[in-house]
Amino acid sequence: MARFSSTFIYSAMLFLGASTLGLSAAAFAEPSQELMHQLNAQVLRVQVGLANGGYGLGSGVVVAKDQIVTNCHVVANASTISVVSNGASFNITAIKPDWRHDICILKAEGLDAPIANIGSSEALKYEQPVFTIGYPSFLPIPTSTFGVVKGLLPLDDSVVVRATSSFKMGASGGGVFDGDGNLVGVITLKSPGRNGYYYNMPVEWVKAALKLPEQSITTKSELPFWAQAPEQWPYFMKIVHPYLTGDWKALQTIATEWTAKEPNTTEAWFYLAAAEYANKDFQKAEEHLYRVVAMNDQHSQAIYYLGLIAEESGKHNEAMMNVALLNKLDEEAATQLKVAMGLTTVTDK
Repeated sequence: MARFSSTFIYSAMLFLGASTLGLSAAAFAEPSQELMHQLNAQVLRVQVGLANGGYGLGSGVVVAKDQIVTNCHVVANASTISVVSNGASFNITAIKPDWRHDICILKAEGLDAPIANIGSSEALKYEQPVFTIGYPSFLPIPTSTFGVVKGLLPLDDSVVVRATSSFKMGASGGGVFDGDGNLVGVITLKSPGRNGYYYNMPVEWVKAALKLPEQSITTKSELPFWAQAPEQWPYFMKIVHPYLTGDWKALQTIATEWTAKEPNTTEAWFYLAAAEYANKDFQKAEEHLYRVVAMNDQHSQAIYYLGLIAEESGKHNEAMMNVALLNKLDEEAATQLKVAMGLTTVTDK
């Protein structure tokens, strides 16, 4: 997306930004050039003309014959929509919008482009490598970024995927792929700041949207869940600002309500534990962190906090076990824990 009066209300907290996040080279073996060439052909530039004379740019992924998925916020309030494939422009004649989930299927008759293999967002694991492909800004060729899954956040009937694979404005609607080249998410939005969270909509919503009835491209748009008033946001959005700014009282209040409403959601217990740790309630924090790893033994953030608590409690051997676990899951978190334990410094290599 490269304009936007309508991504809009959410600018107070979540808006597509331009920061990039790195990833340990050992964590991800980049796909072959052959696979990347195949996937690049599946990801298209989306061009939008607005009734007020403005324009917008985004990205899309071919998911069926003549069908491209993008974000609804990319094509909201459009008077014309087209996609560019292999240098040729194709007009969009209809859309299938799932406004709430920000998933829109575009119809481009006569489009001759390879179709993505749709995987499963729900089958992803924490720390699993993923990568994005989209058209950020005004770049004429697709751009890839690499990262790992950091959150699988239940919403409605699927999971929103938080990953460290970054993206910039214009990449909205592009693809998130697993190491085998399966489409596992749709690039959508991020929270502000250098340490912002990157969110991707699940492909399960793409599959459901393909079955929706076609509508005119000028059909009246509706706001997605993430652009609603703050009190209507899902909990995984509400916790971002207090967690990243260290407002532990607010975080504990939100996370306590979250665990009560969604007791089977791993992230709810993690953020409650993080608030308890910051408030020096180590006993409750440890109890809830063990609950997190019992639900998800690849939750590196929970393992990191358990290592801190073990070291501060004089259980050095137990803390070292957490370092060993993190070395397999998240080398950056392992290094941070070793620094906190005084085993190394940030300048050590």
